[in-house]
Amino acid sequence: MQRNARETVSGAALILRVLRVSLHVGFAVLLLVAVVRVAVSGAAYSEGTSAFAVGVGLLLSALLAAVYLAGTILEKRRSVDPSRFNPEPFARWWLGAVTLLWLLLLLVSSDFAWLAFPLFFLQLHLLPRRWALPAIAGSTALLVGALWFHSRGAADGGMQLPMVLGPVFGAAFAVVTGLAYRALYVEAESQRLAAEELRRTRAELARTQHDAGVLAERERLAREIHDTLAQGFSSIVLMGRSAEKALDAGDSGTVRERLRIVQDTASANLAEARNFVRGLSSPALEESTLVETLRRLCGKTETEAAARGTALRCRFELDGTPVELPKPYEATLLRAAQSSLANVWAHAHARTAVVTLSFLDAEVTMDVFDDGTGFDAAALGGSALGDGPGPAARGDGTGIGLKSLRERVAALDGSLDIESAPGEGTVVAIRLPLEQAESTVASDVTEEPAP
Repeated sequence: MQRNARETVSGAALILRVLRVSLHVGFAVLLLVAVVRVAVSGAAYSEGTSAFAVGVGLLLSALLAAVYLAGTILEKRRSVDPSRFNPEPFARWWLGAVTLLWLLLLLVSSDFAWLAFPLFFLQLHLLPRRWALPAIAGSTALLVGALWFHSRGAADGGMQLPMVLGPVFGAAFAVVTGLAYRALYVEAESQRLAAEELRRTRAELARTQHDAGVLAERERLAREIHDTLAQGFSSIVLMGRSAEKALDAGDSGTVRERLRIVQDTASANLAEARNFVRGLSSPALEESTLVETLRRLCGKTETEAAARGTALRCRFELDGTPVELPKPYEATLLRAAQSSLANVWAHAHARTAVVTLSFLDAEVTMDVFDDGTGFDAAALGGSALGDGPGPAARGDGTGIGLKSLRERVAALDGSLDIESAPGEGTVVAIRLPLEQAESTVASDVTEEPAP
């Protein structure tokens, strides 16, 4: 659409430019022809004229050419560079000077009569229509009178029909053509303004889309940092403290085990950071299946809880036959398990946690249960279906786990249920439709390039 608007504007502008140049060239050619005839043949003059009259005619012609050329140059410079002098407020004065010089030349010789037709176009272009039409009518009457004045000495002198019809038809033709030119000029201006508005709108839309993309990327990085790096650093700090206590107690075996966990966690965090910066899936899912990754996550959670001094038993259960899931599904389920289990060993004071992954006919579900202290789920915000705003992030950057989890699940048309009460443990239940997963997998296979 924008390209068509630009082509329309450029086409109309080209037509207007050609017409404008033709007008100026026509005026120059007619003036030159009249000057040559005045200089070469004295027969063009009325009786009683002398060499003085010839000189006056040439001088007035030179002055007319200078005034006309000055006006066109100023207009051209202004159109190229809007910061230059604006001649528009003086355009009517310029037109009056050109018209006056033409009338004086018309008294000298009838050869200058043909300059009337370019002047008709200038009057239509520079004057309002209510003034332009009377000005053209007056100029036509003066032209007819001048032609009659210069034909008095001829053998067939007197007012003749061609002397009237020629200027009148010429004026009528100039009016029709000038009005068409003006309509084209107005249309071109409208198209130009519409094209500029379209460009501004597209630029604003591009800025809006860019800002939305920046915000979406910022939210993605915030989710990834919370679900991977932040939890990994917490684990490193915890293992470091545990190793320090074991070192004070002289338990070198425990120290060695804790340092190994620190190294493994730091390596995993580094790989996660590199992958989510590139927008890729978790390295753990690249190396093994979702089932094996969740099983290892449960073992890691037990180890971290033991380092904290908590006797937490965490196990993984599989229900149904696993099916292939697209990467976004696997990543969402893994992040949900990581976030939920991190909350279990950090806040729930639970003794048992169970991660259950179920493949049903129409959906894949994952439940994370713990028998900890529980909490008031209603105080988190949002309904039991997880369609509310969720908890707000706190000033220290924490408190966004459930919020980011809701956003991940909602992006896949899934649902998130949180069931908890003080003293009764917590269940985080996620439901993702398998029909949507199958279509996503099919599109991934279709888009995969052939080897």
